[in-house]
Amino acid sequence: MSHSLTIAIDAMGGDNEAAFVIPGMDIALLRNPEIKFILCGNADLIERRLNKFTRVRAASHIINCDITVSMHEKPSEALRRGRRRSSMWQAIESVKTGEADAAVSAGNTGALMAMARFSLKTMSQIGRPAIAAIWPTVRGESIVLDVGATIGADAQQLVDYGVMGAAMARAVLGVAFPKVGLLNIGVEEVKGLEDVRRAGRMLRESDLPTLDYHGFVEGVDIGHGTVDVVITEGFSGNIALKTAEGTAKQINSYLRAAIGRSFIAKIGYLIASSAFKALRDKMDPRRANGGVFLGLNGIVIKSHGGTDPQGFASAVDLAVEMARFDLVKHIATDIASYHSSINSDEVTT
Repeated sequence: MSHSLTIAIDAMGGDNEAAFVIPGMDIALLRNPEIKFILCGNADLIERRLNKFTRVRAASHIINCDITVSMHEKPSEALRRGRRRSSMWQAIESVKTGEADAAVSAGNTGALMAMARFSLKTMSQIGRPAIAAIWPTVRGESIVLDVGATIGADAQQLVDYGVMGAAMARAVLGVAFPKVGLLNIGVEEVKGLEDVRRAGRMLRESDLPTLDYHGFVEGVDIGHGTVDVVITEGFSGNIALKTAEGTAKQINSYLRAAIGRSFIAKIGYLIASSAFKALRDKMDPRRANGGVFLGLNGIVIKSHGGTDPQGFASAVDLAVEMARFDLVKHIATDIASYHSSINSDEVTT
């Protein structure tokens, strides 16, 4: 049997009063029967919702919290009002104290990052944390970061994202030597912002043993799966993510409209239903629901606020996977090794 892990859950974070949280935990528990939960939130509401989920109740410890961070609060306001008292804070704090191996929240992204940085602190030698997303591609899946933690990044921060993303790729994708690319407006070395070009030179010259630097990639390469890890800064990364989500919904709408257009189309759909199902499953955002906060002294997973039980279960699964892999330790080792090699080169020269 796998080693027992404890996942702290912000039971109040998300749209529609987070009604999907406990049903999602139940699905995740079926897949990971050895895990335990710390449920943070309004104890009375949690108890009522647990009435239908005896399996989750048996695996859970409840921490009563009298404050819920709203989806529209500014990070500074949420931190000021919800520090030490909110369900979001308590879930993160459980990771800090070692009571939980990871925390999952579908709440306000900005507030979650602010609280996570305040409580867990950024890892040594990491300038800025990043949010990493699992991205479906024609070849399988890839890791893209940063998809919205911070706007802008200098060359060193982009390199750090590459090292952290490679560690996550080894955990999630099972790739021993992940191929890493820098998102740019072209693959030619002379194109792009100076920080991006400089990051490319740094990655190539460092010859890191933990990753295979591919070079620059364009937007089209993300979906093609050209590399295992795509590095970018939060502004462009978030735009790319939202564009991909919108495109997936657009294609789904086109298919529905085309199928219902005529009797022949409906017959054709029935004949090709297995192919359509495979396409739908591949594009289902619930499969990859969960952004990982990388660069912190602890594992925090951000679930989509408007997800459903299946999607939230995927976020819990991801938290379990990251904790089992001991992601924080691997990132710390890789980052320390990289910066040590830089310092050695500087001394040598």
